[in-house]
Amino acid sequence: MVTLTADKRLLHADLAGETIRAASGSMVAYTGNVEFKHAGMGGGGGFKAALKQKVSGESIKLMECSGSGRVTFAQDAMDVTVIDLTGDTLAVESEHILAVSGGLTLDVKFAGLQGMTSGQGLATTTVTGQGQVAIVSDGPLIALAVQQGIPVVVDPDAFVASFGQMSMNLVSGVSWKSLVGEGSGEPFSLRFEGAGTVLVQPAER
Repeated sequence: MVTLTADKRLLHADLAGETIRAASGSMVAYTGNVEFKHAGMGGGGGFKAALKQKVSGESIKLMECSGSGRVTFAQDAMDVTVIDLTGDTLAVESEHILAVSGGLTLDVKFAGLQGMTSGQGLATTTVTGQGQVAIVSDGPLIALAVQQGIPVVVDPDAFVASFGQMSMNLVSGVSWKSLVGEGSGEPFSLRFEGAGTVLVQPAER
């Protein structure tokens, strides 16, 4: 079974005959016998998934890495975090996906329009199944716990990923950006309710 290990701003993937998918162009070094090939939009999710990603703008270009050896990945010197999935689903912005192991499925989930008047929607990539997913962030990830009756509201530019039994809504209105004159268009935030965890980065895109 492939093992993904985070080492600050690097990701090491130890392969023993397996295949993983990683962001195109993220390989920085490898040892052993490893082959690389383009995995297409969404990394083999099929035409339907590719179409959904094209419509939503949430496309991600992945490459397949197969063989035996160690492959090291990095992306723009960003921090790397490895998350173990055991049948649950991780919702993550596509630009933050660095690599996924073979037992995971990628799809696109449409969310939002609640509370919005500008017609702006939101789409997030979902990673589901048994395996490991490596994500990158601009600085160390911050985990925010969401509890029943205690919603969490975050800036969409700081949002990286979430998991758990939660609903996510777009909330329009005055935001911290509009207060300092940096907003463009209608300001909105992401509101999470239920039980789970929201991961944010200490920087804005």
